[in-house]
Amino acid sequence: MRKLARATLKDVAELSGVSEISVSRVMRNTPNISSTLRKKVEQAAATLNYTPNRVAGALASKSTQLLAVIVPSMSNSVFPEVLDGIDAVLSKTAYRTVLGISHYDEQREEEIIQDLLSWNPSGIIVTGFEHTARSLDMLSRFPNPVIEIMDADGSPIDVSIGVSHQQAGILMADHLVGQGYRKIAYVGAEGERPSRSIKRRESFRKRLSELAVPLSCMQIEASDSSVLLGKQTCSDLLRKYPDTDAIYFDNDDLVVGAYMHCLQAGIDIPGQLALAGFNGLPFMDAMPMKITTIRTPRLEMGVAAAELFLARMETEKQAPAEGSKVVMPLQFILGETS
Repeated sequence: MRKLARATLKDVAELSGVSEISVSRVMRNTPNISSTLRKKVEQAAATLNYTPNRVAGALASKSTQLLAVIVPSMSNSVFPEVLDGIDAVLSKTAYRTVLGISHYDEQREEEIIQDLLSWNPSGIIVTGFEHTARSLDMLSRFPNPVIEIMDADGSPIDVSIGVSHQQAGILMADHLVGQGYRKIAYVGAEGERPSRSIKRRESFRKRLSELAVPLSCMQIEASDSSVLLGKQTCSDLLRKYPDTDAIYFDNDDLVVGAYMHCLQAGIDIPGQLALAGFNGLPFMDAMPMKITTIRTPRLEMGVAAAELFLARMETEKQAPAEGSKVVMPLQFILGETS
């Protein structure tokens, strides 16, 4: 079967009876286009099965209608929720995302940054403030918006949107000490590759010290965070430090595993042991006991990052200046486990 020629912008213009410039404006979802014009062009495009040539458009404008996004993982709902937020905003525009996953490896992130920037995206979203020297140089030289997400404890290359992990550690320390716990432990995972975990842990430890309740013990696992790891780590820690009366876990995967261990071992929660996590992931709502945690506004961060990007691209809108930080609120969720 012989292939048919691909429909062009000129074909759409001829069928709809308007100029090629008008077709281009509709395809780019330019504001202030009349509903009549939009309907004409969309009907013609549908009839011809027309798809825009993004490469040609990029060559003409020296940039693509792409927003590059780099996240460290897709293994739990943290970053998929962020991406949902970004997509919820961009889906109403002509911009689309192109995704890279760094697996918490700064060298891998550097390679992805180099690759994605070669496509001349209209902007780039990266995770956190910690990058290799070469990544910092590439991002600093990039002329379009650079948005660092998930963290507020640092200095942005351009602009940032995130939460204060230091504040999260302080909130949890104040809570556990206020509830009367004195033998408090901390459990982390993934070798604390995301430095955001270190910020939480260190602010937690420092605040405990200020409250005259030194951190009793700490266990950082090299393995990826998971429910199973939380279960195993809780068992190991209590065997080594049986007088522990509270554990703050780096994230909710771990604390759910610890909760399961306590159920099987007959440990009274929170009478014998208090448990607390971080992130406030959706699956926590399915637990038989409400677990104390701190919710991060993941979807909201994605929405805010995409809106900031669009504001920077449309100069008539008010947008944060370079060096600005947007700090999103944390939500402390008091459960039945502390």
